[in-house]
Amino acid sequence: MGKVRMADIAEKVGVSIVTVHNALTGQKGVSDEMRSRIRKTAEELGYHQMSAAAKRERNRGGLRNIGVIISEKYLASYTTFYWKMYQELAMIATDKGCMAAVEILKKEMEEELILPRIQEEHTVDALVIMGEISRDYIHHMKENTDIPVIFLDFYDKELAADAVIADNFYGMYIMTEYLYKKGFTKMAYVGSINSTSSIMDRYCGFRKAQLEHSDTLPEEWLIEDRDKRGQMFITLPSHLPEAFVCNCDLAAGMLILELEKKGIRVPEDISVVGFDNYLYPGFPDKKITTYEVNMNGMAKAALDKAMKQIRNPGSGKGLSVISGKIVEKESVRK
Repeated sequence: MGKVRMADIAEKVGVSIVTVHNALTGQKGVSDEMRSRIRKTAEELGYHQMSAAAKRERNRGGLRNIGVIISEKYLASYTTFYWKMYQELAMIATDKGCMAAVEILKKEMEEELILPRIQEEHTVDALVIMGEISRDYIHHMKENTDIPVIFLDFYDKELAADAVIADNFYGMYIMTEYLYKKGFTKMAYVGSINSTSSIMDRYCGFRKAQLEHSDTLPEEWLIEDRDKRGQMFITLPSHLPEAFVCNCDLAAGMLILELEKKGIRVPEDISVVGFDNYLYPGFPDKKITTYEVNMNGMAKAALDKAMKQIRNPGSGKGLSVISGKIVEKESVRK
């Protein structure tokens, strides 16, 4: 058979991958009898874990392998923004003489702190985590690896030194100022601000512009766009603003569909702006005026950080903020 995986051992023994993982990594929750049985089966099947040091020695001066981790919650219907960003990173990696391998982080892996296979089996020289995941899982990953871990499109105060983000705060600030210059003053913000650092930063940029114009934000004009599982939804407020400022183009597109259901025209009756400049596959193109995220620039910066830290651990530190630009389309009244 080909390369043996933990899933192969789990199937042979008749237990879960979690049990196999815990048995082979010396963690609690597995009886001595079962641990012995799993290890014996792993040996019989030829399962082998190369040490990180041995992997680096084998790769010294040769091809570098970059692992990319994307949570499955970002790969649901319409939410393929990160898949596009991975493609950008993979193409840049090829130009730099690297290989980029993606692994999907399953919900149960994140909840039960199961390491990605590419990390556990030491098949990569650095990891790029794309999109926000739980802090408990991040800490577990970092405690169990000595390779660089770069965070792409999210950060917090603990991770900022190894993170690459879009210019979310200033981007949404100038997007809101764009609406003020068009004559709009009554604006609502669409986005669940506690869901991700990106949505929060974009909200803060929006509010900075409002505060500078001495405008308030009615409670009903801070509009949720997703539940705790990441499922998107839009509920219109009872009193409509002049313009909606949306944290992403998908939310803006869904909002426009809801407005159309009520016979409200965009941009003739109400204006809408988004963020990302990304058209989700299968979603109708609503010609949304938006702030374009520089995916290529972000992917390149993340890869550069990873390569610098591979060559010289401790280098390439610092939060990298990649600017984008406003793209005018047809969703704002002229």
